[in-house]
Amino acid sequence: MAATGTIPVSPESTASSPSHRSGPVIALLVVAAFVVILNETTMSVALPAIMADFGVSAATGQWLTSAFLLTMAVVIPLTGFLLERFPIRVVFFSAMGVFALGTLVAALAPAFGVLLAGRIVQAMGTGVMMPLLFTTVLNLVPANKRGRVMGVVTIVIAVAPAVGPTVSGLILSALTWHAIFWLILPIALVSIALGARWVRNVTQTRPDARFDVLSVVLSAVGFGGLVYGLSAIGESASGHASVPVWIPLVVGVVFVAVFVVRQLRLQRSDSALLDLRVFQSPSFRLAVPLVAIVMAALFGSLILLPIFLQQALGLSSLTVGLMLLPGGVLMGVMAPIVGRLFDRFGPTPLVIPGMLIAAAVLWTMALTFGQGTPIWWIVTVYLALNLGLGLVFTPLMTSALGSLPRRLYSHGSAVVGTAQQVAGAAGTAGFVAIMTVFSSAALAGGVDQAGAVASGVHASFVVGAVIATAAVVLACFVRKPAEGEETDAPVSAH
Repeated sequence: MAATGTIPVSPESTASSPSHRSGPVIALLVVAAFVVILNETTMSVALPAIMADFGVSAATGQWLTSAFLLTMAVVIPLTGFLLERFPIRVVFFSAMGVFALGTLVAALAPAFGVLLAGRIVQAMGTGVMMPLLFTTVLNLVPANKRGRVMGVVTIVIAVAPAVGPTVSGLILSALTWHAIFWLILPIALVSIALGARWVRNVTQTRPDARFDVLSVVLSAVGFGGLVYGLSAIGESASGHASVPVWIPLVVGVVFVAVFVVRQLRLQRSDSALLDLRVFQSPSFRLAVPLVAIVMAALFGSLILLPIFLQQALGLSSLTVGLMLLPGGVLMGVMAPIVGRLFDRFGPTPLVIPGMLIAAAVLWTMALTFGQGTPIWWIVTVYLALNLGLGLVFTPLMTSALGSLPRRLYSHGSAVVGTAQQVAGAAGTAGFVAIMTVFSSAALAGGVDQAGAVASGVHASFVVGAVIATAAVVLACFVRKPAEGEETDAPVSAH
């Protein structure tokens, strides 16, 4: 038995007999994670006001989002080690404390550079919260009840990014952008106070776990390069990229490849920063690519629809935020229901229909969205997309993480978080780049600005629909983890 800070915990007690305190702990972590992820997307609507306040260009202002994503890409791969080395209580207070500090700095920022620094500090705490939540759920909740709990977790992943722009738009309609951070700060502080009472150490830790500095450098440059390169694709397509986009992408791919080789070597002695033996699970190997595709579709549509609605249809940012809100609410309402269905029937009856619906909706967007499309139809189709994605999220993540032996929970959570981050950047970049290329071609052909944007959006959704259709084939192979996968079975060193 290994001690976890102050409370010794055996594997059997944590997974099969969750404490009566597990409900408040998980609820607190869900709320805390929701707040930090909500914060991730609030800047999209606030950016024009911030640019006007500080007198910066759009190219400079977008770093409030890009730097946030880059920091997340660097931090998330480290969480596997952090959750293995330190007790959950320590990780929680560190993450939320850092996030609260960054929020305070941003709220008081007298200059753009200070605001940017605050966002980077916020991202350092944000990157830890989702893997922390996943790992805690896996340790506290028995396998036959994980679906319904992971359904609640899905609300954080799917709903928080969707409602961020809406919340930001509502605040900015009456107050300044500073109020966004002043609203978030007390919630973060209350979470820390409640955590002092409820959060307990429920995982086994390894005080002798090795911190490999070279792995940290490889991970930071590799995943940071990938996210930066993907984020710059849209600028490159429009001819405004300051650095050729292939440079950070190539650097990212090379460093990630070297990082993987080093982890494979280090895991033989149980000293990997990110243990890749999680991919020995067939369920995990299949679910992670599908999670990546779903995240790319979600974030791609979240970035593309506002552009289409504002530039092609001439709607205001607040109207656009309110139009997208029902989709996020629907996914939030669905999540616990889908979780209970997963516990009863497994992933197959949910994932296959969900991917079919998502693919069909993307084809519908490609074929029917144009300058004359009525608003009610756009809202209806977007609701249908969230319906399809909502059927897929919870089963895939529960199947992937639930198939791992307990000692790899933290590393599996870090891998899923990294895949979500890179896929979200890829979906955003890919959709925007395709739209930019086809819009530019339409403008060169004499089409007006609104018509060109509509043409570019059409092309982006066609590509997205093709990818989603291919994902339907993968979905057909998703199965509930075998009994042997769900136990704390030994993991091969090679």
